[in-house]
Amino acid sequence: MQKQIRKIDALDYHAKGRPGKIEVIPTKDTKTQRDLALAYSPGVAEPCREIEKNPEDVYKYTAKGNLVAVITNGTAVLGLGDIGPLASKPVMEGKGLLFKIYADIDVFDIELNTKDVEEFIRTVKALEPTFGGINLEDIKAPECFVIEERLKAELNIPIMHDDQHGTAIISSAALLNAVEIQEKEISKVRIVVSGAGASAMACCDLYIRLGAKVENFVMFDSKGAITQSRTDLDEKKQRFACVTEYASLGDAMKGADVFIGLSKGGIVDADMLKGMADKPIVFALANPDPEIDYETAMSARPDVIMATGRSDYPNQVNNVLGFPYIFRGALDVRARTINEEMKMAAVKALAALAKKPVPDMVNMAYLEKNLSYGELYIIPKPMDPRLLVEVSLAVAKAAVESGVAQQIPDWKKYEEELHNRLGSDDNILKVIINKAKQYKQKVVFADAENFKTLKAAQLVRDEGIAIPILLGNVKKIENIANENGLEIDEIEIIDPKSEENEMKRHEYGEKLFDKRNRKGYNIYEAKKIMRERNYFGCMMVQNGEADALITGLTRKYPDTLRPVLEIIGVDKKVNKLAGMYVMLTKKGPICFADTTINEFPTVQDLVDITMLAAENVSNMNIKPKVAMLSYSNFGSSHLDEAKKVKEAVKILHERYPDLVVDGEIQGSVAFNNELLKENYPFSSLVNNSPNILIFPNLAAGNIAYHLMMELGNSEAVGPILLGLNKSVHVLQLGSTVRQIVNMVAIAAVDAYVKRKGK
Repeated sequence: MQKQIRKIDALDYHAKGRPGKIEVIPTKDTKTQRDLALAYSPGVAEPCREIEKNPEDVYKYTAKGNLVAVITNGTAVLGLGDIGPLASKPVMEGKGLLFKIYADIDVFDIELNTKDVEEFIRTVKALEPTFGGINLEDIKAPECFVIEERLKAELNIPIMHDDQHGTAIISSAALLNAVEIQEKEISKVRIVVSGAGASAMACCDLYIRLGAKVENFVMFDSKGAITQSRTDLDEKKQRFACVTEYASLGDAMKGADVFIGLSKGGIVDADMLKGMADKPIVFALANPDPEIDYETAMSARPDVIMATGRSDYPNQVNNVLGFPYIFRGALDVRARTINEEMKMAAVKALAALAKKPVPDMVNMAYLEKNLSYGELYIIPKPMDPRLLVEVSLAVAKAAVESGVAQQIPDWKKYEEELHNRLGSDDNILKVIINKAKQYKQKVVFADAENFKTLKAAQLVRDEGIAIPILLGNVKKIENIANENGLEIDEIEIIDPKSEENEMKRHEYGEKLFDKRNRKGYNIYEAKKIMRERNYFGCMMVQNGEADALITGLTRKYPDTLRPVLEIIGVDKKVNKLAGMYVMLTKKGPICFADTTINEFPTVQDLVDITMLAAENVSNMNIKPKVAMLSYSNFGSSHLDEAKKVKEAVKILHERYPDLVVDGEIQGSVAFNNELLKENYPFSSLVNNSPNILIFPNLAAGNIAYHLMMELGNSEAVGPILLGLNKSVHVLQLGSTVRQIVNMVAIAAVDAYVKRKGK
């Protein structure tokens, strides 16, 4: 389990760079005066006239169809309560971020400074022309019921109060599967519910639609069991008022099949669980502390199926499994509402997805060997990329079939659009980081006398990505840590210059001398140079005392590379070293090689670089698709550089027929599928957008990735050194903390793969 988030880290995350978590960016060209004239006056008048004539054209000419408002008044924010609209804004921005990264939905967060129900409703109604849908958030009960019901009745766009329906939808899918696994009938199970707020009421309503009987529910609020003898019940609670009186929650749980916790942590103990029926189902959904903790529940009742709201235990009931995809499906068919049929479609899609084989990407992301349907896996994981397609498609079809949306002319085409919306490799960094967590390698940081390095090492340790080892002066490192509030007490620090490491320097020096004694080193120089951290760190890796080395933050690339080549050396199976950057783009990750090593690669060099890059990309669980770049397209130039690339492609086709690779080709053509289809239908890149770009020379690759990073709104991960015997990676000068952490994850996975392959 990862360590608790520090206050300073959370504040830094929200404040660094551009404050907040979301921004608005243009979707059209704005480079010329003509572009601006089209975007605004006078050109903008034309779509205005068309929309005036046909209001439906607003979806054609504006962002309305992909725009959701996340609206709150801050009266029931997470576990913080009534903190007001201003203090709720970070949460609403966070909700907007989840909409975007999981379903590619744009969001404006709107915080209303009112607790008056009528004023809230009037304000939201006035916003209807702007948005394709409205997500109500963190509004206290009972006002939230009135607000949602009124808005759904009075507006013609999809509206959902996620606090009510999100948990209901996800837990309903989990309950369907849990009841099946425990061999019970949902119409017969007795359900005890702790909590009677918006979420609890929505959950119970949906469970009843699944087949549960209202007479089989026992609900508790803050005053105790909701029974017919009470006189303080509102209309919603009266529906669940039972005849039997219960002295306590524990009393009600005796013989119960299901416990649903939507209240507060620690209110259920082991004895209460032991009193439940055989094969009980317990959803302890209070956050961050469940009604009963996972370990206690499993120890008390090994036959229990347990779900919580936490990510560090099996069966997490997480609203992110629902709302992004429900709105995605609703928006895509222009639904006028989110009705019960659409919610039920989401429930059934989630329940069905849990029964399907789990992709390797998901297993790795959650450090599992093979997740499969059963007691520990009753609902899909939030990082499952199939959710976008499965849930959105089900919701969209239900909207159309229930008569609240437009028909989609081609469902198969819509399904393909969903597959392509976020890019199939969108979660690559998550996969690499979680793979690293699985392997837990020892990674040496050569530049430890630096704040960014220490911050990265702390994060790496806290997140369980690797076991960091710091090289440098102990006192200096500790002072930097103390001055910046960093916690590195449990991280090993080694000073290569210290007296206590003299014997180790001599040992390493002798090994370097044996390796380089006819290549410019005498024994004295070999021992002396071990005082340098790069040499000492490389020797730790070479000697098996560490798995990987991260260096280069404060030194020039060639100076950092020298000890790596002298001590680690190039893999004899490859006999070629190359550098690769992974560019994280909106189209998914695209790898650039070679960008750092080979100035004028030969034909064979290009072949070797291609295979090194392809192997590395395969290790990231991505199918390599390679474009060999040039200024020429398939023989259109007969100059030497184009011919060189063409010859390399020929060799690759002959030796590696299963590899998707083609060229020589211009960069713009490689990514233009229509152009390829029309002019070069023979190319293997048709319908195979490349994720690896091989450049004809170092200058082209280096210039391209720098331009992409600065102008293309892309994040660079690298450089990743390809072809070394051991895992050593050299950072860019001035890398950020995030880039260092990403490189550590790559280095850890690389170390494991190299060791496994030997």
